[in-house]
Amino acid sequence: MVRINQLLYPQRKPADLRPAATVLLLRDTAHGIEVLMTRRSMAASFAPGAYVFPGGGIDGVDAQSHAQSTRRVGQSELHLTQAIAAIRESFEELGVLLARHADGSHPTTADIATLDRQTPFAAQCTARGLVLAGADVFVLAHWVTDRDLPRRFDVPFLVARMPEGQEPVADESEQFEPCWVRPADALARHADGGFFMIFPTIRTLERLQAYATVDAVLQACANEAPLWTSCPRAGLLAGVEARYMESEAPYGELALVCPDGQIAHALDWQTTQPVRLLKNVIRLTAPNPGVMTGPGTNSYLVGDADTGYIAIDPGPADADHLARLCNAAGGDIRMIVCTHSHPDHSPGAQPLQALCMRADRVKPPILGLPSASTARAASAFTPDRALQNREHLVLTNAAREGQMTHTLRVMHTPGHAANHLCLVLLEDGLLFSGDHILNGSTTVIDPPDGNMTAYLDALDALSTACEAHDIEFILPAHGYVLAQASTAIAQLKAHRLKREAKILAVMQAHPTGTLDDWVHTAYDDVDARIWPVAKRSLLAHVERIQAMAHR
Repeated sequence: MVRINQLLYPQRKPADLRPAATVLLLRDTAHGIEVLMTRRSMAASFAPGAYVFPGGGIDGVDAQSHAQSTRRVGQSELHLTQAIAAIRESFEELGVLLARHADGSHPTTADIATLDRQTPFAAQCTARGLVLAGADVFVLAHWVTDRDLPRRFDVPFLVARMPEGQEPVADESEQFEPCWVRPADALARHADGGFFMIFPTIRTLERLQAYATVDAVLQACANEAPLWTSCPRAGLLAGVEARYMESEAPYGELALVCPDGQIAHALDWQTTQPVRLLKNVIRLTAPNPGVMTGPGTNSYLVGDADTGYIAIDPGPADADHLARLCNAAGGDIRMIVCTHSHPDHSPGAQPLQALCMRADRVKPPILGLPSASTARAASAFTPDRALQNREHLVLTNAAREGQMTHTLRVMHTPGHAANHLCLVLLEDGLLFSGDHILNGSTTVIDPPDGNMTAYLDALDALSTACEAHDIEFILPAHGYVLAQASTAIAQLKAHRLKREAKILAVMQAHPTGTLDDWVHTAYDDVDARIWPVAKRSLLAHVERIQAMAHR
């Protein structure tokens, strides 16, 4: 857990959540699914002028109308209440009524015209022999409004098939211009600036594009659980607000830097200025972007002006980058740690050491693990001192009132490289993962220095450390910060094992094949330009599979 006194921005309480419900009314056409959307009033207090799906707040009467609705086996009380709220809102806003006569038929537009949209509708339906069709409304997703907004809602996005024989008629006070639109067309019109939509609507339509029919959508929702849940976060990209879901790369960094939803953190990758993530953590990205390095190698400074700093992964021997790193620490770098010896991580260690030599000629020691005999020539590395597993590197200032301490715990994590290690900032629950865990890609395991079994075993050790040290965030050597550290590690291991199962199946189907033969099928979901690199990890999986077969 990050210490409050290390946060960059004062804590604040986001606005309280209001329960609401939204429904996507769908229909099949010859050109694919269409969804009913409508434009909100320009005077609306939330998302004025936006094209949305019908919906609104949940009223107390919605929970009292269960007896007047059908209900699926397994449909919870909460989900039925949400379904009834969505039925009510679509009736009030668009004159669409998800209900059925005793013979199972839907009311027609003419039937609905006899109802008063301003009067509680459940009793009106009962008086006309109509039963609300709560069983026909399914949960698609669960959205929670962003923490930065003054009005916030806890809202399921529900789905239902549009009743036959009905046409939407907007109330012309809250909603206008009902229209049927294909998800792809709505997104294209929004991109062209003529169909304004808010973030959850956009992301929902993006995912809806994957379904060919209404039946396919409803079948996907049959297990009663939302297909995704999200409370987005916002940052600045090119000076403009940009929002992200939990599955998107910048989300974890925003959760670390702006936990209460402050829109203050710039997400642009640049190499000339250090980026402060916490008061005691600074990142400076080296100018070495590429296929293997992403936006560049992240160098980190841990500490503060009173304790001095530990530099993690100084990167390549780029004079300008190292000068900026030294300057960001005020020249007071007490230790230099290399997570491993690859040429985008360790060559900068010695020139940085020379830059930060103190007036008394004391040099900050270069720490890490020496490269193994299996390392490539470009990855030769000998530290001033080899770090022991579970060793603590401590920065402290006892003279300062209210002593501040920053402790990095060393974890040996071979796999990506034989001499790879990770570091845990104990006081703040941060994991500096080097190349063992990346954001946006999986690391290459390149035998003989790389070993897949060692890599997976180290993932297990990191997972255990997350629980033991309350680790919430992972700071990788490439890419943004990752949140939900334990979940990220579990997903990464599952991905690796899924890939291994695919490789095993390919090997069994083509036992006389070569790596070149196997990579085409085993990595058919990866850009072919990546196959030469993927082939190195393929070899690591093959060696592991063969070793397990001979046990």
